[in-house]
Amino acid sequence: MAIMEQTGKFKMVAKTMFGLEGVLAKELENMGAENIEQLRRAVSFEGNMSLLYRANYSLRTALSILKPIAEFDAKDEQALYRNVYAIKWEKYMNCDAKIYIDHSVFSTTFTHSLYAAQKTKDAICDRFRKMFNFRPQVSKEEYDIKLNLHIYENHVTISLDSSGESLHKRNYRKNNGQAPLNEVTAAGLIQLSGWQRDCNFFDPMCGSGTLLIEAAMYAYNIPAQYYRKRFAFNKWSDFSLPEWKKVKEEENKKISDFDYLIWGSDLSQNAINEARENINHAKLHKDIELFRCPIEEQRPPEGRTLVITNPPYGERIEVEDIIALYERIGTAFKSMYEGNTAWVISSDLFALKKIGLKPSRKITVYNSNLECRFCEFNLYHGSKKASKQAKSDEEEKE
Repeated sequence: MAIMEQTGKFKMVAKTMFGLEGVLAKELENMGAENIEQLRRAVSFEGNMSLLYRANYSLRTALSILKPIAEFDAKDEQALYRNVYAIKWEKYMNCDAKIYIDHSVFSTTFTHSLYAAQKTKDAICDRFRKMFNFRPQVSKEEYDIKLNLHIYENHVTISLDSSGESLHKRNYRKNNGQAPLNEVTAAGLIQLSGWQRDCNFFDPMCGSGTLLIEAAMYAYNIPAQYYRKRFAFNKWSDFSLPEWKKVKEEENKKISDFDYLIWGSDLSQNAINEARENINHAKLHKDIELFRCPIEEQRPPEGRTLVITNPPYGERIEVEDIIALYERIGTAFKSMYEGNTAWVISSDLFALKKIGLKPSRKITVYNSNLECRFCEFNLYHGSKKASKQAKSDEEEKE
């Protein structure tokens, strides 16, 4: 069994959504992480405790930051129990601590992930009971230590989860709206688009405002967890309050000005109300403008503008309506958005074709559990290419 070194630099794993591994790796590189390696839905890297704090506070596309403490192979539940029992858990927690074990198991040996997590819990509690005649309690909601159990076939990795609640929970949302975009996905889409914060940003179907808020936080360089109060590492025995305060102060000093506009619009007054409440809660009401109108009536701001939008998918509206909606998106793009770049995310590949424009790029991403395509449309102003495409679209309709 390999026990990870806990002083100086150590290995960490940042979990993310499928398709955002490259974006997260770039974020970590800019943050000064070392030995970065892209995995499936995760990125491994090395750094010190200061970097662990910084990664939790500022990474936009991470769901959690794990600190592995042990790796071993286990051929069955008894081997799992023995290896977990051998870990010196008293280094990481007190015997009266409340623990929670998150688990992900992909194994033909360990076919019941909850049972594997229970064996892990039993081993930890039995060690404390033997040593101190007292055992930790288990609590999913009010834990002191959150652990991550990962099993792939017979290989087991046990980590301390330094984040606690998923990092997609930014703590600025007051209203979820109808099927809102995951915050980590929204931040990832903005970075996948290549936006350099050098032009306007517009979401013409903004819903509860997630893309707008994430765009504003990115534009002003506001740390992703600026509104969050607590992380799991706050309760670790080696937590350093002075170092944590120093990291936050350094990251907050990076907040900067933004010289362009961020606009959002939506046909639904309820959506606009929800977006406004979320934006107000994020204290970005002076930085984001909202309009109630359909996509075909609201022009983007004057000047070069990046458009990113998350229209409803088939899961949220009737099939007959979705075809008409995506046709309207295409009409608006062709007639009112010339000279700009637009990106659309959707899980409905058939509906995407009804936009009537050929994407210059398609990227596979996930919004929660839905596989989606993130499509780029270059809306050339007055070009022959656009004219031919529009003519071809009209002929197809006939």
